[in-house]
Amino acid sequence: MVAQTVPLLDLKAQYATIKDEIDAAVASVISSQHFILGPEVEGLERELAEYCGAKHCVALSSGTDALLAAFMALGIGPGDEVITTPYSFFATAGCIARAGAKPVFADIDPATFNIDPARIEACVNSRTRAIVPVDLYGQCADIDPINAIAAKHGLAVVADAAQSIGAEYKGKRAGSLATISCFSFFPSKNLGGFGDGGAVTTDDPALFAKLKCIRTHGETSTYRHAIVGANFRIDALQAAVLRVKLRHLEAWTDARQRNAAYYVRVFAERGLLGGPVKAPISTVTRHVYNQFVVRLHDRDGMQAHLARNGVGTRIYYPLALHMQECFAGLGYRQGDMPHSEAAANSTLALPIYPELTSAQLRHVADEMLAYYKATSAFTFSKAA
Repeated sequence: MVAQTVPLLDLKAQYATIKDEIDAAVASVISSQHFILGPEVEGLERELAEYCGAKHCVALSSGTDALLAAFMALGIGPGDEVITTPYSFFATAGCIARAGAKPVFADIDPATFNIDPARIEACVNSRTRAIVPVDLYGQCADIDPINAIAAKHGLAVVADAAQSIGAEYKGKRAGSLATISCFSFFPSKNLGGFGDGGAVTTDDPALFAKLKCIRTHGETSTYRHAIVGANFRIDALQAAVLRVKLRHLEAWTDARQRNAAYYVRVFAERGLLGGPVKAPISTVTRHVYNQFVVRLHDRDGMQAHLARNGVGTRIYYPLALHMQECFAGLGYRQGDMPHSEAAANSTLALPIYPELTSAQLRHVADEMLAYYKATSAFTFSKAA
């Protein structure tokens, strides 16, 4: 039996700290019997818009549906092309394809894992309609040059902010940086519900009105439909849970940042940093660490060792999107996106959730050092 167990994520630990608030909020919705849209959803939308520094917010059924609704609102469809990153969760490119458009991939900046703005403009042509940067792992993409390219070519920018609520770029919050920003409230996110949920934010009043219409089958008044939309409604129970959690998000973000700082400091003290371990590089004002992802020498061996010693990890993501079977028809080949392919082969997410104890953090670092001492020729500092 392992002496110390460190799961990748422990949602029970988070729930224990806010149980009374959550239970009261859920009970209130059940008592009201108002489960679809209504006051809880409207309250969540107001609070999210304020938190993100955006003028408008529409709460939706999932982060995936948020992306799809954004493309629908922009009129993106067959014959169009949308530029995005090949290193992300599948929904980023999958929703482009579901809208009927063609995903076009531009490789990442290997230092941040986010799309490299320098590679975007070469992908623009007469069929391009939008750019979709992803704020991967909790760090905003380098949005100023992306917005400049979009403005130059008359394109929309749809920010996939599923992992970055609370992150900032030059003092501005995720959710206020693009034409439309899309959030996910999947349970593992920094602001996670008790099931699926999502939202979009925008400063454009016309897009806001259209997104609200799309959310309810394109309905403009009861049983009157101006456009074909979908059932993208978030339910009131999820909204109530998220409103409670939003009040705690800043404290949770602070804890994630402290945990990240601990890893970086200890890896440096033990001679791992810059050698077998490369830690995340933050190039923005505020990284919120939805995941703490490191590049590792012998990633697969390390993951197996940590699992044997009670440490939960995960690979986000083991296969770049341009290499997925369903996108074979796009014509990409291995080697076309070298930085994304290298990241897929070397990255590993370590536990970073706010409720980690100092003993758990120390156990992760100790086991990583133990693995490299036993299996590699790296020279370590005396402090180790």
